[in-house]
Amino acid sequence: MISFQVPQAIQQANLSAVRLIVSDLDGTLTASDRLSAALIEAFEQLAAAEIRVLISTGRSVGWGMALAQYLPVAGVMTENGGAICWPEQAPIILSPIAAIADHRQQLQQCFQQIQQHWPQLQAAADNAFRQTDWAFDVTGLTEADLTQIAAIAMGQGLDFVYSAVQCHLLPRGQSKGRSLWQVCQSTFPALQPEQIVTVGDSPNDASLFAEFPLSVGVANLVPYLHRLPQPPRYLCQQPEVAGFLELVEVLLRDRA
Repeated sequence: MISFQVPQAIQQANLSAVRLIVSDLDGTLTASDRLSAALIEAFEQLAAAEIRVLISTGRSVGWGMALAQYLPVAGVMTENGGAICWPEQAPIILSPIAAIADHRQQLQQCFQQIQQHWPQLQAAADNAFRQTDWAFDVTGLTEADLTQIAAIAMGQGLDFVYSAVQCHLLPRGQSKGRSLWQVCQSTFPALQPEQIVTVGDSPNDASLFAEFPLSVGVANLVPYLHRLPQPPRYLCQQPEVAGFLELVEVLLRDRA
């Protein structure tokens, strides 16, 4: 078990300097797998307070293009840091992949090797719309299973992450945190680390917690805390989008 400091309650945070929220999607902005009117209202309140929102998700580029177009957010980083989608623009691949077709063949072959050990696993329906990663079932996998799958991926020159929703095979070194630094340098160069708050709910958000000083977990992250190299600095009392709305309340409180 990894030792860690217990996160502080989000109500104790001073977030008055924050100008950008970078949030996971599933399990963080959703409730029972749905987006709510309360979330859209919160996005609008944040915009009025001049706080931008960037979604960082394990969902595909295809999902990201739609979300960036229809939600009142700055953009959507997809595939656990693999690409960024801005409104009205073509996706930008963030990972240095020389040949997408060859890379996707490598991902599929690795998944087929994993299936030899866990034949019940099914590939995600949206893999056809992915560029940098390969997604598949997480349901029913134990911690020991996940550790073995990570070892298989590493043996094939790939990385592996998982969330409460899916497992992902990735190019070596690709992560939400690393790609967020890249996006900030190119698109938000004036922002300092203390002006960015990251929020998530699963192990695939670990790099967001580790690489940014202001990090927040919603309450459904608690079962995964012992699996994280570094926990978030703050923890919400409520799960899913209710926890995100707690964070929004603190952000707006600090501007009152």
